[in-house]
Amino acid sequence: MTSPVGELPPKLTELVEEFSEVGPKDRLQLLLELSEELPALPARYAEREAGMEQVHECQTPLFLAVEVDDDQVVHLFFDAPPEAPTTRGFASIMHTGLDGQQAQTVLAVPNDFYTALKLGEAVSPLRLRGMAAMLTRIKNQVRERSA
Repeated sequence: MTSPVGELPPKLTELVEEFSEVGPKDRLQLLLELSEELPALPARYAEREAGMEQVHECQTPLFLAVEVDDDQVVHLFFDAPPEAPTTRGFASIMHTGLDGQQAQTVLAVPNDFYTALKLGEAVSPLRLRGMAAMLTRIKNQVRERSA
């Protein structure tokens, strides 16, 4: 059985390695730092109704949009309030690790890859469920847009 890290895109693998190399408190700090790196939404998504999907499993409002271009390259966009650093951190992990990847690469990411981040010691299972839901919705949108 291969480790989930071996099946991940390179940038996502790097993030998993960074998280697994530090203790629980440092993992939370790393997540908070990543939350500050989440890119701003482009103007075309200023109105959430304009193609963004809410991830209801997240404890705070998180909206995402997925675009797949003609070359099957995935582009991810997230909207989460600044006062929700954990949710923004999860979105930043997804953006850093999956944005710019081929659709097939994104679809091949194991649904439970986030367990390799070892965040279970730093955040609640409910929050991790939100991260899993983000990946599920990303994959669903990738399938729809690359069909």
